[in-house]
Amino acid sequence: MSEPVSFEKYFETNEKLVYTNKGTSMFPLIREGKDLLIIEKRENRKIRKGDAVLYTRSHGEYVLHRVVKVREDGYVIIGDNSVKKEYGVTDDRILGVMTGFVRNGVNHSTDELIYRLYSFILVNTVGIRVLIKRSLSGIKGLFKKVRQ
Repeated sequence: MSEPVSFEKYFETNEKLVYTNKGTSMFPLIREGKDLLIIEKRENRKIRKGDAVLYTRSHGEYVLHRVVKVREDGYVIIGDNSVKKEYGVTDDRILGVMTGFVRNGVNHSTDELIYRLYSFILVNTVGIRVLIKRSLSGIKGLFKKVRQ
């Protein structure tokens, strides 16, 4: 049995990675364990607002989240189903960019109009989405306290 290979090591000899995700931070676009993600090696690719990027957190965890702002000192990134933004993610931590996904055996490209529209809406409504999600979470907490 072979040892697991890090994504960094994998990208040393490969241009494209196809894998399935763990977690729900990119739901509803990506369904945990059901969809395949197509990630292309970053190399000299310019990262843009709206890109879903595979990057490492400071403690070595791999994450696929969406860029919502490009700054001089790094990127602001958040999962489509998350409420916490990450600031200062730098180019050296970005391994690749999602260029497509496979759902129910059908390949979808991030160049498709429907995907670009989805990404545009998510990026441009992030503030209101986070506010609504946090408010709903607070309301659920109140109902739990009332039931007790």
